Amino acid sequence: MHACLMKINWQELHSSADVDAVVERSMVVPCLIFKHSTRCEISSIAKYRLESDWGFEEKDMEAYYLDLLQFRSVSTYISELFAVYHESPQALLIDKGVCVFDVSHLDIRVDELTQALSSEYKS
Repeated sequence: MHACLMKINWQELHSSADVDAVVERSMVVPCLIFKHSTRCEISSIAKYRLESDWGFEEKDMEAYYLDLLQFRSVSTYISELFAVYHESPQALLIDKGVCVFDVSHLDIRVDELTQALSSEYKS
């Protein structure tokens, strides 16, 4: 898997309207929302691991980044919109407008996202 690693093209989220745009975009391509606390070592490790192991092309998954400290209200909006308990760090996989998978802390791994894209997690 490491032979075909790609760079994550993070798209930053700054508002609830940005999140709504991700929901719309997820109708076309699955979208990852990574909620990152810039002061948290575990969050930095999770982000590094995502970036180190990323193997998705943008046609397979798009990646969105939320700075939790700067945009806490957006994080609250995400939690309410997708009915998920807020955690930090946290990764949510949005597909067809629905959060089909969410994971937090050191469980945030590319292999988990790959598995989540399979039909195993989809209803």
